[in-house]
Amino acid sequence: MILEPLPPKILSIRRIPGADRAVLESYGADPERHTALGLVTVDQDDPTYVALDEATKHARVDVVYAKSFWAGSRHSSGKLSGEILGVLAGPDPDEVDEGLAALVRCLEHDACFYAANDDATIAVFPHVVTSLGHYLSAEAGLEVGQPMAYLVAPPLEATVALDAAMKAAAVRAVKVFPPPSPTNFAAAWLTGELADCESAAVAYAEAVVDVGRRPTA
Repeated sequence: MILEPLPPKILSIRRIPGADRAVLESYGADPERHTALGLVTVDQDDPTYVALDEATKHARVDVVYAKSFWAGSRHSSGKLSGEILGVLAGPDPDEVDEGLAALVRCLEHDACFYAANDDATIAVFPHVVTSLGHYLSAEAGLEVGQPMAYLVAPPLEATVALDAAMKAAAVRAVKVFPPPSPTNFAAAWLTGELADCESAAVAYAEAVVDVGRRPTA
């Protein structure tokens, strides 16, 4: 099985060093703790959630806003909108810069979707976060530092693949996001020992590829 990477594209990234109180509050930041914001839009949402979490491991920043846009990047509201807007808030611009740098590194070298068939019309995200940061751990109800398999695929593929992943390793489902997501995918977060999370992710990817090859089996 060969999964070709589909690298995410950062469409815009901007900083607001001294954000107005109304702007801070409207995006969930705390003006008593946060003064600076870092904003990013990307054409892949799930890798960006992982990258935002990565930012919290390298800087004193909080993910105060992160939401996917309806129907995906191909139906975005503008050239730079992409599939997601993520907002980091920090106590000063330097911390936000550090967080954004970690986010960029993650998107460039770690988290991405993969093509699950020859013409890349089926995509899968079989990602394992080896050590959760403050953002995804809170979202998942897990401890900081725990591993988590972050698994995403189109609706039918995701359902078959989740079943395969649960049967392949000693993992438990933390959250299951049935279809449709805002981008018309489906997802699941699984946890367990790191090796089990990795085995579950492999089984998930294999199942998505298999459905692509044999859609009516």
